[in-house]
Amino acid sequence: MAGPYELYLIRHGLAEDRGEAWPDDTKRPLSEEGMSRLRKEARGLARLGVSLDIVLTSPLARARQTAEIVAAAFDPRPPVASADSLAPGAQYAAVVADLEKHARKTRIALVGHEPNLGELAARLVGTRHPIQFKKGAVCRIDVAALPPAGPGSLRWFLTPKVMRAIRR
Repeated sequence: MAGPYELYLIRHGLAEDRGEAWPDDTKRPLSEEGMSRLRKEARGLARLGVSLDIVLTSPLARARQTAEIVAAAFDPRPPVASADSLAPGAQYAAVVADLEKHARKTRIALVGHEPNLGELAARLVGTRHPIQFKKGAVCRIDVAALPPAGPGSLRWFLTPKVMRAIRR
């Protein structure tokens, strides 16, 4: 068994507006501005010395694009894998089950959506109050084991604006 684990929770970037252009919300992509901002934010993560073994992502288009942009900022580039448990409405137990499948990796990014991501972060650190993620925000939570046996430690939480400033 590996561990301890660094979990990086990342909310997808700015997406195209909902509406007639995207009747199927699962296919709604990132906007051009969203992609541009995410590239800068991902470079900020790399500049912080973060490295990733794998990026797990919601199967929705905007999250998948976010995961690909984040992965591309690292050398070596981590693999990106789809995880249905990160789609909107999925349950905590499903996320933990997906994490357990990758328990040999110790630095795992999870790309998802609100409110699920904020609820997941809260569960991982042992609070009942969801942590609000802006689009493109990232937090690092360290846990001793998978599945988490107790509360993890919130190491840091960065807004998109701070991450873009770090990349300079």
